Amino acid sequence: MTAMDLVTLAQQQPPVPGTGNVRDWILNNIVPLLLLTVALLLLWLGGGKGDNAGVMRRLGGVIVALAIIGLAVTTDAGSNIGKWLAGLFVGG
Repeated sequence: MTAMDLVTLAQQQPPVPGTGNVRDWILNNIVPLLLLTVALLLLWLGGGKGDNAGVMRRLGGVIVALAIIGLAVTTDAGSNIGKWLAGLFVGG
């Protein structure tokens, strides 16, 4: 059996049930719970002491983390962002 035969055989196999349900469960349950936890911690750690600048500094890190999560769970987001960045330099 050659490598091309193996590739052809692999492409003919029915798709294996994926982890779509696990992904949906995480997005619907874990992510909002983590966001709530982060918000409560930010309020508790900085808001009670009047350290608004510290809260905003930490909030910047949370926004970066949310952007990374958004890229990870969005289909074709990486290639679309790459095309957008290339369009900034090419002009098209």
